[in-house]
Amino acid sequence: MSQEIKYSILVVCLNAGQRLLDTIDSIISQKYQNYEIIIKDGESQDGSVELVKSRYTEYLSRIQIYSQRDSGIYDAMNQACTYAKGDYYLFLNTGDSFYDEFVLEKITLGIVDKQKELGKYPDIVYGNMYHKALDSVIYAAPQINDFTCYRNVPCHQTCFYHRNMFAERGYKPGYNVRADYEHFLWCYYEKKASIFYLPVMTASYEGGGYSETKEHRKQSAAQHKEITQHYMGKAKAWKYRLILLLTLAPLRSVLAENKYFSNIYNGLKTMIYKLQNKGDQDNKR
Repeated sequence: MSQEIKYSILVVCLNAGQRLLDTIDSIISQKYQNYEIIIKDGESQDGSVELVKSRYTEYLSRIQIYSQRDSGIYDAMNQACTYAKGDYYLFLNTGDSFYDEFVLEKITLGIVDKQKELGKYPDIVYGNMYHKALDSVIYAAPQINDFTCYRNVPCHQTCFYHRNMFAERGYKPGYNVRADYEHFLWCYYEKKASIFYLPVMTASYEGGGYSETKEHRKQSAAQHKEITQHYMGKAKAWKYRLILLLTLAPLRSVLAENKYFSNIYNGLKTMIYKLQNKGDQDNKR
């Protein structure tokens, strides 16, 4: 396989301990070898960065570690981007990991296929995710449209961004919970990004992320409202909000986040996605 595509795997951390090592282990196990690891450390005091330096001596040529203060996770992610030299960026949080050792290989094949189709590299490709805490596969929507952007954009751990998507600007740290969501919508609406789904299991997500904590859920809802109204307009945003309420979205969210019902719910959602995708393909014929 051609190794011409280079990936920057961006890992931000602060006193992450063993979780940082677990994430790095999953990266260096990749069969596809053209990547760099950018670790942006927020001046950890737990010795985890020192452990990286001593444990991965044979990989230090491709592991770069930068320790500096930041104002939060999105500021840290922006800082990481300034050091990245890859063609595509992937943000893999500490505690998260690649699903298996073939992820970069499969993503590369998908990108090359899209490049032949488009005549250029796609701006964003994304795949599916395994949720460790729920022991469930979270399948991404195969099509990005207005409703997808309102309801269910892919998690950043599953999104491979061409470096051009961060050349003009990065995340807005003012959105302390939803900056990755805002940036995805900016790519879609403002940059008119070419975005493609690849049926690949990409990341194993640890769960219990920053935006999922109880204290941040109110902020998340408020920021979601502000962001969607900015990019879609109030009328369209309220229309989608009403649709979700009428289709019992809050109840479905509870089921999706429940360890006992998550697999059933996500299985049904995946079946619907496949039917929708088949219908779209039939309409194009």
